[in-house]
Order: sequence, then structure tokens, then C-alpha cells
Amino acid sequence: MIPQAPPEFKSGFIGIIGRPNVGKSTLMNQLVGQKIAITSPVAQTTRNRLRGILTTKAAQLIFVDTPGIHKPHHQLGEVLVQNAKMAIESVDVVLFVVDATTFCGAGDRYIAELLNRSNTLVILGLNKIDQQPPNFQEIDESYAQLAQPHQWQTVKFSAKTGAGLSELQQVLIQHLEPGPYYYPPDLVTDQPERFIMGELIREQILLLTREEIPHSVAISIDRVEETPTVTRVLATIHVERDSQKGILIGKGGSMLKAIGSAAREQIQKLIAGKVYLELFVKVQPKWRQSRVRLAEFGYHVEE
Repeated sequence: MIPQAPPEFKSGFIGIIGRPNVGKSTLMNQLVGQKIAITSPVAQTTRNRLRGILTTKAAQLIFVDTPGIHKPHHQLGEVLVQNAKMAIESVDVVLFVVDATTFCGAGDRYIAELLNRSNTLVILGLNKIDQQPPNFQEIDESYAQLAQPHQWQTVKFSAKTGAGLSELQQVLIQHLEPGPYYYPPDLVTDQPERFIMGELIREQILLLTREEIPHSVAISIDRVEETPTVTRVLATIHVERDSQKGILIGKGGSMLKAIGSAAREQIQKLIAGKVYLELFVKVQPKWRQSRVRLAEFGYHVEE
């Protein structure tokens, strides 16, 4: 049940925007207090617009995690970037996240231009302050110069350690309007369990096969059977080439076993119960170029 919000209660949607690999998904996981978005050292980990929900006594913040904005090289990339751009227009506040370990670059300036064309309020978030080099003041200044023409408020934090996140939370709440509960207070995401199961499997593929298998992987959850003692999950990993299938299976099935074991552990944490996970690998040539295949795997331009 969604309760009636008290008179001073605030709520709203916050779009987390930025270049690939600046820590957007890690940030959202920290803010909502639970792992709902997958993370990896590989750029373009996030594919779907994923909502994370943080409810406090004073406000309900709905974070919209978006794919990193980059120059697309295939149909999938175009869909991802288009969805990220659309998120800018459909939220109440944009949290523009940058990597505070490196100087402001062309990718950051490109996103700043996109945001400048929008009427949405922007907060500039400098992430990774726990990893800043000795010349961090010069780096901070490069972002101050980015924010100054737009009069963007700036907040520094570490999504990894949690430093500065309480201040960030307060700044975001300040800029929200009075509003209702959009979701039940105990909910942390609007995505179904099946979607998150697929993402947890894909995360392990990114972590374990980083050099060989880039982003030509899609996951479909074929069946979920629940019994009082165990949840059986059958899933298919789709790749574009036979060589990728061979890498994913590994010698004597070793790689697929490692992926399945690591993913099963994560899924067990998600559902708080025992899981039996069975994985299959299937070749779908050039699926990232096909609108039909993209739609089958849940990738489409969002309204």
C-alpha cells in the first residue's frame, strides 16, 4: 500500500547523467542501500533506465540511472544514448556525475551542452574523491569552470566509500517540490526480479571475461520456478559469434561454471533464498544491429 504523504513531504525524480564509467550505478546502489544496478570496470555497463528508490522521513527520491552518454557505434548504442538524453527531460533534477580523479574533458563538455539546452535543474556531482591525486585542486577548478557559466551547485562525494553522500542527499531534497509517495516506502526499485537476475548474470560476464567479451552479450531469463526450498532459474546468454560462445563456455565448461557460481551467489542475496541456476549459451548474429532482437531483449527507446 502507498500511504498518504504528510504535508511537508517532498518527492521527485532525479536523473543520474554522465560519461560511461564515472560511477553512476555504484552511486545509486549506495544511495538506496542495496545492490540493484550492476557495476564493472567496463564502460557502458548500464543498458536500461533503472529506477532506484530512497524513502526518508522527509522525502522520496526516485533515482533514474542512465547509460553513459557516448558516441554510439551500433544500433544498441544509439538506443542507449537516446534513452539517456530523454531522461534529462523527464526528471525534476539532473545529477551530472563526473570523475574527480581526472580533468574535465570533451565528453563532460558535450554533456554540459546537452544539459544547457534543457530547462531541468542541474547539480554537478564530483565523484571518486577518495581516489583524487595530489593536484586535485586543479582538477576541481576545471569542473568549477564547467559549472560557473550555468551557475550549477557542486557537491563532492565518493560513491564507493559513502563520503559526502548525506550532504548530496540533503542538497537534492532541497531542490524537490512537495509531493506524494510515488512508490511504497519499503520499495528500492521498480524493476521486476527477473530483470535484476539477468543483470546480475551479465555483471559476472563483464567481470570474468572483460578482455575477450565486450558488450555483445544479452541475457534472457527463460524460466523461474519457486519451491519452498529452492528457486530454479534457467537463463540463456546470447552472443554474436561462435568464438564468443567458446570463450563463455571455456575449457570443459569452466568459464560458464565460474559465471554461474558467482551469479548464483548474487541472486541468492537478491531473493534471500537458495538458488539453482542453469545457464545456456546461444549465438544470435549481429543482434545489436537488429531492432527486432533489441526489442526481444528489452532494449527499446523509452517513452
